[in-house]
Amino acid sequence: MQEANKGADIALDGRGLRIGIVQARFNEDITNALAQACRDELSALGVLAVDIDHVSVPGALEVPVALQAMAGRQRYHALVALGCIIRGETYHFELVANESGACVSRVALDHRIPIANAILTTENLEQAVARQTDKGRDAARVAVEMAQLLATLS
Repeated sequence: MQEANKGADIALDGRGLRIGIVQARFNEDITNALAQACRDELSALGVLAVDIDHVSVPGALEVPVALQAMAGRQRYHALVALGCIIRGETYHFELVANESGACVSRVALDHRIPIANAILTTENLEQAVARQTDKGRDAARVAVEMAQLLATLS
């Protein structure tokens, strides 16, 4: 059981890592805040700004396509997916949330690259605002931790 908690004490060191970020522009106020928090945390972890490539796409369904293109370049240690899907009155929310999440996971597995998925799925704007900073930071930390882990497993 101690092995499961071992990761909580990992010293995260992003020095020398190349990170790619794909940000959906839909709900842009939220995704801009996610991106800023993510970039700030990557910087705090030692990732240099010149080692971060940041692109934007129209929405959450386009995020996996850009991630796949970045993964195919084989120049990144980890990728980050940023987006915000807020429930509406139609089935569209479930479709976008389920498909974007599944496709992000598929890209990660197909290319054997860690992808921190910070595509928020919330009931309303207030929930999204409440999560935007923490989830942006979390995504940066996940990207660095998983890049470190995969480097030890290579």
